[in-house]
Amino acid sequence: MRVNVTVNGSAETVDDVWEGESLLYTLRERMGLPGSKNACEQGECGSCTVYLDGVPVCACLVAAGQAEGREVRTVEGLADGERLDPVQEAFVEAGAVQCGFCTPGLLVQAHDLLEHNPAPGDAEIREALAGNLCRCTGYEKILDAVRLAAARKAGAE
Repeated sequence: MRVNVTVNGSAETVDDVWEGESLLYTLRERMGLPGSKNACEQGECGSCTVYLDGVPVCACLVAAGQAEGREVRTVEGLADGERLDPVQEAFVEAGAVQCGFCTPGLLVQAHDLLEHNPAPGDAEIREALAGNLCRCTGYEKILDAVRLAAARKAGAE
């Protein structure tokens, strides 16, 4: 099967996609975008979170064929060329990245939160990130990073 999809602003055509193939597999293995991670393959951990038509989804649960004619934005697409998104910068500066496996999904989800709620409280941050599991950080540095990104975005406006 052939899938035509826009990924990170670029129109792409992917050939030989099999019917049961996940969007995650297509992004990582066929398109060379390894940012989204393959951890649980059941939509439970959030490490594969990407935007599909502007909505965060677990790419492991989306069949690649469902992306036909749609827009996908991965963690790689958050950056503007070599310039990291403020959320990405904040994660690095706050030490919210440890093993890095959960980080791509957390970044996409935190980015989405701040797009819809530029000044979230701790409860709102926790709720927004509840579907993203991390086994290394204890979450406090992740919360610090989201708070830092929100403060910086507020100061830039």
